[in-house]
Amino acid sequence: MQKSFIDQMGREISINFPPKRIISVVPSQTELLFDLGLDQEIIGLTKFCIHPIEKFAARTKVGGTKKLNIDLIKDLKPDLIIGNKEENTQSDIEELAIYFPVWMSDIFTLDDAMKTIGQIGALVDREPEAGYLNHLISAGFNDLKILALQHHIDKKVAYLIWRKPYMAAGKNTFIDDTLLINGMTNVIKQDRYPAVTLDELKTLNCELILLSSEPYPFGEKHIEEIQAAIPGVKIMLVDGEMFSWYGSRLVKAVQYFFEFQKELY
Repeated sequence: MQKSFIDQMGREISINFPPKRIISVVPSQTELLFDLGLDQEIIGLTKFCIHPIEKFAARTKVGGTKKLNIDLIKDLKPDLIIGNKEENTQSDIEELAIYFPVWMSDIFTLDDAMKTIGQIGALVDREPEAGYLNHLISAGFNDLKILALQHHIDKKVAYLIWRKPYMAAGKNTFIDDTLLINGMTNVIKQDRYPAVTLDELKTLNCELILLSSEPYPFGEKHIEEIQAAIPGVKIMLVDGEMFSWYGSRLVKAVQYFFEFQKELY
């Protein structure tokens, strides 16, 4: 049966429904598909789609999110490819869309993420499962918002994702929304992921600098490096997946942020 869907970039795609040969080229959305109960339907994923690890090992790797192996994807003959505007490169997606139905997400907020979970659930014939995930996420993050207010968490923060040059998560990012929900105000006012120097960070008077585990794997030695340049600020290593993965990982993120908020009281 053919069925039409509109993706989050306003593009209409028509697929054989339900799809039986799916390639996912975004790690958080790959994890979501497995958590929705799909298994054999997922025939390809990227080298970064590591969750759940036992599923990752058994699937064909179609390159990285920014550099897909187009010829390999063609050989796999998917009946659906699921991507994301920020994660994947425009040229890869445009080329794949000539040959296959490609459904794209475009996510900036928790509400966007939940909408995406619902839409992907409809796309792959797993609406009840998607609805249940959204119920858990909605309840959990509402509790987190209330807790942040009750404990008067109100921290000015910078969230670093890269080094050499240092880059931060700015406005119009999913990370920015995650910070806000947990009582933190982003001191970076530029859009997306601007480069920032330690001297500039020093002038922003942030109380807290968060160092992400991905895409750059910050460690203890980087805390020392930044602390030497900005002595008065608190610096913490954080799990980047919890702050930036917008699929079913959000269910696990609720417990993570309950514990994280305790560090901020």
